[in-house]
Amino acid sequence: MSNWKKRVQAGTLALAALALAAVPCLPRSEPGTARDVAGGAKIPAGPYVALTFDDGPKAATTSVLLDGLAQRGVHATFFVIGENVEGNELLLQRMAGEGHQIGLHTYHHKSLAELNASDFYAEVDELRATLGALLGQKDFMLRPPYGMMNAATQARAAAPIVLWSVDPEDWSDRDTERQVSVILDRAQDGDIILLHDIYPASVETALQVVDTLMAKGFHFVTVEELFAIRGKTPENGKVYRRLPPASQ
Repeated sequence: MSNWKKRVQAGTLALAALALAAVPCLPRSEPGTARDVAGGAKIPAGPYVALTFDDGPKAATTSVLLDGLAQRGVHATFFVIGENVEGNELLLQRMAGEGHQIGLHTYHHKSLAELNASDFYAEVDELRATLGALLGQKDFMLRPPYGMMNAATQARAAAPIVLWSVDPEDWSDRDTERQVSVILDRAQDGDIILLHDIYPASVETALQVVDTLMAKGFHFVTVEELFAIRGKTPENGKVYRRLPPASQ
């Protein structure tokens, strides 16, 4: 059985267990996440979205974001750049310790579609090894910079490839009001939302979006948790943009 299948099956079992009773090592109820189980009876039907962040970590902004997510009981997914790991090791360990998912965004933010095999592996495997040594795990999902990829990228990835379905292009301005409006207009059950945790405006966008969507009944989960909720096993080399309910 693949490591991904084991992890997703484990996630599914964990979600089911949390639906039945409180688990000592985790809070019984964390509003806005898959662990927010109404009355301890069953996992809520949704809607669910995965909030994801690229290009960090950056101490000044990522730490503020983590504080805000912790206050709201929300888990997110962070696709990190290898050259930003040094000096931020404790921040990454905090991410993992607080239930966030960490993924690969290459070591130097290079377009993987333009690299030969040796350069590809240097960008991806070096970061995989760095994070593995720091966090004590070996399976990480991959997000290619700029979303640029080709058949060779998929063949070499050795990881599920996670893109996105909602993108407010927060890199293009620092307009929180516009970014929030774009996300709220588009967000649906199963969406993967793209933001960047290196901009203060984007951090504010994320927290406003969480507050508004939670008030509408949305639950925020990591990408791995979303797979578990949907009963799907992520496959290496396969591209995922959203994970809608089976009826969609």
